[in-house]
Amino acid sequence: ISFPKFKTRFEFICIDGHDLYSALDSAKVADLLLCLHSSDPNSTTADDSDGHPLLTAIYSHFLPTTVHVIYGLNALPPKKRTDTKKAVQKFVDNRFANTEKVRSVDTAADATQLIHYLSNCRRRVSAFRRHRPQVLTERLEYVPNGAEDLERGTLKVTGYVRNRCLDVNSLIHIAGYGDYQLSEIEVLTDPNPMSTTRQSTKSSDESMATDQKNNLKFVLRPDPLKQQALDFENIPDPMSGEQTWPTDEELMAAEAENKNKVVKRVPKGTSDYQAAWIVDNSDESDGKDSDNDSEDSDEGSDEEPMEAIKEDEEESDASDAEDMEDMETMSVTTTGPTNDANYDQKLDLTEEQTALQKFKAQRQYELWPDEVDTPTDQPARQRFQRFRGLKSFRTSPWDPMENLPEDYAKCFQFENFQRTKRRVLNAGSATGDEPTGAQNGWFVCVHVKDCPKLVYQSYADNRKPLLLNGLLEHEHRMSVQNLVIRKHPSFGSEPIQSKESLVFHVGCRRFRAAPVFSAHTNGDKHKLEKYMRADAPVVATLYAPITFPPASVLVYKSYSDGRADQLVATGSLLSCNPSRVVTKRVVLSGHPFKINRKHAVVRYMFFNREDIQWFKPIELRTKYGRKGHIREPLGTHGHMKCVFDRQLNSQDTVLMNLYKRVFPKWTYEPLLASTCGAGPVVEPIGDDMN
Repeated sequence: ISFPKFKTRFEFICIDGHDLYSALDSAKVADLLLCLHSSDPNSTTADDSDGHPLLTAIYSHFLPTTVHVIYGLNALPPKKRTDTKKAVQKFVDNRFANTEKVRSVDTAADATQLIHYLSNCRRRVSAFRRHRPQVLTERLEYVPNGAEDLERGTLKVTGYVRNRCLDVNSLIHIAGYGDYQLSEIEVLTDPNPMSTTRQSTKSSDESMATDQKNNLKFVLRPDPLKQQALDFENIPDPMSGEQTWPTDEELMAAEAENKNKVVKRVPKGTSDYQAAWIVDNSDESDGKDSDNDSEDSDEGSDEEPMEAIKEDEEESDASDAEDMEDMETMSVTTTGPTNDANYDQKLDLTEEQTALQKFKAQRQYELWPDEVDTPTDQPARQRFQRFRGLKSFRTSPWDPMENLPEDYAKCFQFENFQRTKRRVLNAGSATGDEPTGAQNGWFVCVHVKDCPKLVYQSYADNRKPLLLNGLLEHEHRMSVQNLVIRKHPSFGSEPIQSKESLVFHVGCRRFRAAPVFSAHTNGDKHKLEKYMRADAPVVATLYAPITFPPASVLVYKSYSDGRADQLVATGSLLSCNPSRVVTKRVVLSGHPFKINRKHAVVRYMFFNREDIQWFKPIELRTKYGRKGHIREPLGTHGHMKCVFDRQLNSQDTVLMNLYKRVFPKWTYEPLLASTCGAGPVVEPIGDDMN
């Protein structure tokens, strides 16, 4: 609808309160959110303190400039109009931030004032939309590729270009259907001009270029050398890391290099130059330290192990006679029999047992985080062979390119992500050159190449908003996304475990993935979080297409029993960096058996002599802050002599930290319309708010 008086054009979209995906797609392209409040005193929205799932999702993802309007005040008595308007204003102030007064619309003059306010009000635009073009469908046509291929063809989307220039060489993303290339862009005459008078005189060149039959001005076609390809994944070369057999020349050079080398015993820290001057006549007796005095003192003053003292449990036994004296009998009316049988029939015992096990595991993890028992049926050096010890979790080095899985070969990585982000987002602005393509505000017909017929059929049947989102450079390629999310208070206390399948809304995409949670900390290593924390944000690492921040994130959990998707967490995109090291920590615990000042005999950490020798270089610590190391094993049953920096307490526990890098699973699954249907159903808002 064009309003030449205000030099503004409006397009109104009625949000479907039953379809979450359609409502979110509408909110992503909307400049203004117009909330209509009913003046009916029986309305439930004004009394709803918890809000609504749909409003919560829009508010968390991106809330555009919101205008609140109340209608139906003229139908109320004059004395109740002010109270009703104050009640709605109170609800708006509590639910929305930075809101203005609620406006009433009951007459034509009120509607004109509202349109004038909507034309001149300040509009909030998200940074995600500011850098990406969008086209909201007003008319849709489908032309198949030919008689042999009727399921795929060219989709002609007609609408206005928004936010930024739409380059014909770039890719577009249709929400719910995937990424596609453009075959051409037809620039058409604006059917709703904002000026009252049209230009009557036109140049000869313009009149020749304009087709009066279909209002076609000109056509933009892609350049085959500049058009972006749909290379979704990197194709790894299986022979890229292989070594070839050395040649004869390389073998002869290696033999000549090692011919004159002599093995000598030199002190530690000796350089090659110093070792050449040392004569190999040192005695074999050097280098051994005798610890007889310390060992004798250890064995002579060993303390006896302390026995655990059990706490006495006090139980109060009252006799039945005393209970009867404090009680009296009275007659009461009983209700009908409860329907326990039907309730048990609807109860899923398997799901109840699974939920109970998850709650127990989460409680166990909160009480003793990362602590595991050393297995007795297999050697610890085999059970924890992929783990390593670190002198300092903060400063010890860890190569991010070490032992990567095969899925990482399919991902794309930038040499400097922040520098690439600045270059892509500021493309054209730094040099001052206007980007080539359909400019903001043009009325165009976009030809989408090789699009499935399902897109056209779904739009023709449901008539829901179809949105084209322009993609920046590299945003169609797979990488590793890192999302900073926080658990939403409305979700409850249900535990969300790492590598659990969740539904993500990141920018203009929605997909299903199984993320790995880690602590949101500084440094080059980050500790794995087994469960999503409720008191602090976590970083979810997963495989997904590249998206340049800033971009908002919504996380939902879907249920197989038909229940509506629940909002789990909200957050933002941190980076797309496969080099983020997420480490899983395992804590092995032992108990001091004999203590003599700084020396102690520890048991129950290992159960054979070979494991002690294997883990001997790793540093030990205790729960009371002592640090030490393993000196030597004692016997063959896992006892070991340890030395600490201070006196050890008999109630202390000896710990050993082991670390292993973990990676997410390749579970990326885009939520296409053919797999998710019409989207998750939410409770309707009602007649009081649309």
